[in-house]
Amino acid sequence: MKLIKHASAEKLRGGFYTPKPIAAFILKWGLNESSYYDILEPSCGDGVFLELLKKQKHKFNKVTAIEFNEAEAEKANNINLKTKSVINTDFHLYCNETTERFDFIAGNPPYIRYQYFDEEQQKEAAKIFNRAGLKYTKLTNAWVSFVVGSSLLLKEKGKIGFVIPAEILQVSYAQQLREFLAHFYNKINIVSFKKLVFPDIQQEVVLLLCEKTGSDSHLIEHLELTDASELETLDVNKLKSPKKQIDFKSNKWTFYFLEQEEINFLETVAQKRNIPRIGDYANVEVGITTGANDYFTVSLPVVEDYNLQEFAKPMVGRSVQVNSIIFNEEDWMRNRLTKAKAHLLVFPPKQKLDGHKGANSYISMGESMGVNKGYKTGIREDWFVVPSIKLSEALFIRRNNLFPKLIINEAGAYTTDTMHRVFIKEGVNINVFVASFYNSLSLAFSEISGRSYGGGVLELMPSETEKIILPYKEENEAILYQIDQMMRKKKSIDEILKTTNDQILKKGYGFTDKEIKLADRIWKKLSSRRLNRSK
Repeated sequence: MKLIKHASAEKLRGGFYTPKPIAAFILKWGLNESSYYDILEPSCGDGVFLELLKKQKHKFNKVTAIEFNEAEAEKANNINLKTKSVINTDFHLYCNETTERFDFIAGNPPYIRYQYFDEEQQKEAAKIFNRAGLKYTKLTNAWVSFVVGSSLLLKEKGKIGFVIPAEILQVSYAQQLREFLAHFYNKINIVSFKKLVFPDIQQEVVLLLCEKTGSDSHLIEHLELTDASELETLDVNKLKSPKKQIDFKSNKWTFYFLEQEEINFLETVAQKRNIPRIGDYANVEVGITTGANDYFTVSLPVVEDYNLQEFAKPMVGRSVQVNSIIFNEEDWMRNRLTKAKAHLLVFPPKQKLDGHKGANSYISMGESMGVNKGYKTGIREDWFVVPSIKLSEALFIRRNNLFPKLIINEAGAYTTDTMHRVFIKEGVNINVFVASFYNSLSLAFSEISGRSYGGGVLELMPSETEKIILPYKEENEAILYQIDQMMRKKKSIDEILKTTNDQILKKGYGFTDKEIKLADRIWKKLSSRRLNRSK
């Protein structure tokens, strides 16, 4: 995986190359003792796939390798392999110009953000998307265009085998890719790993193994291994017959970590029981985008030192500052006195500051630090005036650890983009709304809706939060304060769910004990898989 964090020449060419056990397995799966294949590697780097083709004495017709970096292409070209052709060019350009078609395409495409492409690469990548009938946006990563372009270069029947970010399973910008792959291929296998393949970059990856067979079926399967070393003993025949039907309506592929019974349950439960979603009761928006949270969120001593009391609004910005589902004024005061950043600075336009000595001094200090030159602050008329200062009745933590939290904002605290603002719709009882969230089914859908990262973090964006199933019933208000007190006493989420599942799912929506156990099993399976990334 070639992770791009900064726009240096080294980072742009990538520095994380495919581990040999992974490359060896992809070749073993893709070639499967065939001897007539035309092979393509669209980003060969220093040639690990080529080396293994030689070392393992695979038989094939010919292999073409593409590499953008001249030095790396030269290394790959020095590998003594018959019927090999290494081309030093950009894959996107090659994809759009070649008339060659291939039986098998394998590789580890670069992980490069759109903004790090030069203008010509962006144009060529857009052409690939147009050819595939897809929309190319500035959120599109290079690995996506490599997967799409490679698919277009296959013969009528053919395979691709790639090492790509696990983002493919869940992020919004890859949704149209998932739809494309689901329709384009007849067999899809996803191999994931409990341990990080590239621990230095905390990037979870999967093997995407797709095959066009010319049939009418579209099947998918997921297999999880402990680590890449298990590939050596994995029988490729296990991947010949995926069994799960692809759901073309499904936005995410996280479903396929589950068994068919579990998938069927999640796909039908909302409609079968007429269960609404969070978005039916509230609008979820990102928190306040300050452009410089470290500057605009401050502790009580800073407020006092600069005499900023009239500009300092109550705020909560970190999940550790909330240990319950009701955040009240006493909680805020406690945070404030621990010198946490419990204040948001809301300055008026310059002409309304009336020569306030403390405010002007703090603003001057920010300018000396260059805060006024940031991306968000630099486009404002007065860089220190933060827009969209709105209070919401509830909060939803954007990045979560053990489980996601929906919180009543009783303290009237503002929040930055570390939390989402939840604006309750007219006629909705906020106590019922928040209490109804704490059940195994809603937590399971949170895992499905969001995306996980290498460190075990679950992140949900506003639109994803609104899609979470919410078994709303007025009777659920009765357990709100019980949930709140259990959290304050640091009771485990499992202990809390024993109470809430009975009220919310069983009494409220008629779930059987078996169905509740199934919902709980799904949530635990998905959350445990995510949390294992932090170990």
